Amino acid sequence: MRKERLFKILIGLLVAVNLFSCSPTKFVPEGKYLLNDTDIRIDNNTISKEQLQAQIRQKENLKILGFIKFHLGLYNLSSAKKEEGWFKRIGEAPVIYDDYMTERSKEQLKLYLKNKGYYDASVSGQLTVKEKKQKVDLVYTIEAGEPYRIRNYDYRFVDRGVESLILSDTASQLAGPGEIFDVDVLNAERQRMANLLKDHGYFDFSAEHISYQADSALMNRQVDLTVQIADDDLEDELEPIKPHRKFIVRSFQITPDFVPPQLSGNRPLMEQDSLKNFPYTFYYQDQLKYKPELFYAVNRMEDSLYYSQKNVERTYRSLVQLRQFRVVNLNFDEVPDLGNDSIGVLDSKFQLSALPRQGFSVDLDGTNSSGNLGVAGNLNYQHRNVFRGAEIFNFNLKGAVERQQTLIENNNLNFNTREVGIEGSLTIPKFLSPLKRGALFSYQVPQTDLTLGFNYQRRPDYTRTITNFRFGYNWKTSPSRSHFLNVVDINYVNLYEFNDEFLNSIRDLYIKSSFTDHLIFAMNYTQVDNTQNLKRRDHYRYFKWSFESAGNMLSAYSSIFDRPKASIVDTITGQVADYHQVLGNRFAQYLKADFEYRYGYMIDKYNSVVARTFVGVGLPYGNFDVLPFEKKYFTGGANGIRAWQVRSLGPGTYHAPEGAYPNQSSDIKLEANLEYRYRFVWRIEGAFFLDAGNIWAINEKDNRSGAQFKFDQFYKQIALGTGMGLRFDFTYFIFRLDLGMKLRDPSLDAGKRFIVGNYPISAEHFNLSFAIGYPF
Repeated sequence: MRKERLFKILIGLLVAVNLFSCSPTKFVPEGKYLLNDTDIRIDNNTISKEQLQAQIRQKENLKILGFIKFHLGLYNLSSAKKEEGWFKRIGEAPVIYDDYMTERSKEQLKLYLKNKGYYDASVSGQLTVKEKKQKVDLVYTIEAGEPYRIRNYDYRFVDRGVESLILSDTASQLAGPGEIFDVDVLNAERQRMANLLKDHGYFDFSAEHISYQADSALMNRQVDLTVQIADDDLEDELEPIKPHRKFIVRSFQITPDFVPPQLSGNRPLMEQDSLKNFPYTFYYQDQLKYKPELFYAVNRMEDSLYYSQKNVERTYRSLVQLRQFRVVNLNFDEVPDLGNDSIGVLDSKFQLSALPRQGFSVDLDGTNSSGNLGVAGNLNYQHRNVFRGAEIFNFNLKGAVERQQTLIENNNLNFNTREVGIEGSLTIPKFLSPLKRGALFSYQVPQTDLTLGFNYQRRPDYTRTITNFRFGYNWKTSPSRSHFLNVVDINYVNLYEFNDEFLNSIRDLYIKSSFTDHLIFAMNYTQVDNTQNLKRRDHYRYFKWSFESAGNMLSAYSSIFDRPKASIVDTITGQVADYHQVLGNRFAQYLKADFEYRYGYMIDKYNSVVARTFVGVGLPYGNFDVLPFEKKYFTGGANGIRAWQVRSLGPGTYHAPEGAYPNQSSDIKLEANLEYRYRFVWRIEGAFFLDAGNIWAINEKDNRSGAQFKFDQFYKQIALGTGMGLRFDFTYFIFRLDLGMKLRDPSLDAGKRFIVGNYPISAEHFNLSFAIGYPF
């Protein structure tokens, strides 16, 4: 009943504060009015209403769910006799309507519309005064009118040297005949042309060398636009034309242990040694800590004959990606005694301040594994430059205890899981392969990753050890797109010391085969597209898909060499079956694919809506006719459908016997989540959510009733849950508390699967989840 009580308390708190906000004029002075609501009405749907809202200089108080002025309600709980107080600090003072701010907003709206080409737009403000309630509603009405459009789009080149390059790239231009005369688009086009020239050798060219001349005297809302490309002398138009020069980069002067002046203090400068290998010169003290070959590989400026801003940016990204330097500066000095009127010469300087080469750390972390909370301690050792090629070696020793949710042993929720692990990894900033580096790695230097680890886990129902080895690559092809390819991903899983009750609970089920010793020899690939920028609050999209294949190479090897099958005794059932083995172990064989999409919509500074969908399918076959248990899908818990405990939902309409082991996992997963997030108080964020989905079996051998996926039935087996949550932002991590309530349970009888209206609400319909971080 505690879950019900908590749910009622949270709802009651929102309702109570909302009641206070229903009379929010407690702190509105006599003769003044509370700005209750602002809105924009415009007769042109092609103009962004969101951008128009951003021009308004005075807005109403912050709202939750679009109508609850929660923070104003908190402010109104404070005492009128005190200038300061806790409720005043965490709440929001009432917004008092101001005529001057309304006029400023109208002017700003007009200016924005002019920049967008709507020079004849009219903006008016209609004020509705509610005298008794001491409130006003303000509506800005906009009649956009017809926009000005570009009729002719021409170029005038004062410097003819750049003409051919500009005209050869007109297919990429952002403005042209027929387009709206949008100042923001024209500025973006100006910057695009400047970047194009910088990428082709014109080091000192800037957007200031490009100007527009517009003739709008045609009286028909049309503009003749001329783009003028000036010469290199902007100060004196009477001087002879001075053409822009292309630049070549003559040399690369690299200082890997550079000390910025602000950090050097009054320390005397030490003499530096140098190593020359034209066009490179390395300056260092005592010894050169990095192999020169590292910088030969990272430097992308040599990819082009002339200076290229794009290649400079690629070099900078690659240097930052190495995780070796706290300061990365790339500077250029013009060599005045070299070059001529058409070609200039530059010297490049790499000023790099190194991070500490080695380090130890001891961490105590909260963990969240499949919704189970625990505590983990980590001893970490890191060497940032182990072979003098910016290779990063990490060694980790981990110990953990966790609260494993299980229905066996009287629903014991103590810290009943123990884990000890050791892992070493090596990251090499190059593509270790006989294949040559191609255009695939032009954006950023790829990384090769090697990992070797051993993990011991003591659980209430069994003990297992996992030995893993992974060899793969990761790289980026754009700011938002990342790739992860594991060419070899090996996991050897050994299970023993089974709990008798656990064995009895799964002995007659198809999934029992998942809990046997096995070897996974897999190859997998993942691509992630993520437009989220943590430094800027904006709408974002996240798309992830992955594919994994296991056992096929080993199966081909067994067939080609006609290796005999071994008779294996099932550790649970005692039955004997014949399977291929490698290194004395039965290997798993399956195909698996996942798809995940998220969209974050930022309503305003404090309110957002985030949606997520997930589809996953695993197909076992051949040497192992069931997915290994660590590769199966499950739902429920803090990161799934939160109204259910982790692994307690599905598959399909299957209802586990009372007291059975909660390991309801399977081969197919469909899940969708919708979450509304809002700023609550202080560092606390609130959320309302709706979750839907389930898991299903793909294999007809699965003998759990109602577990199989069927196209004409699966949509009737979707589980629904809702709830509310709190997120506590402690800067370095976010602690999350979610209280979910079941709305529709597919394990109930058909026609009575909706909880509300069919069953009295009780504690069993609620689930309280604790977690670290956002669910998605």
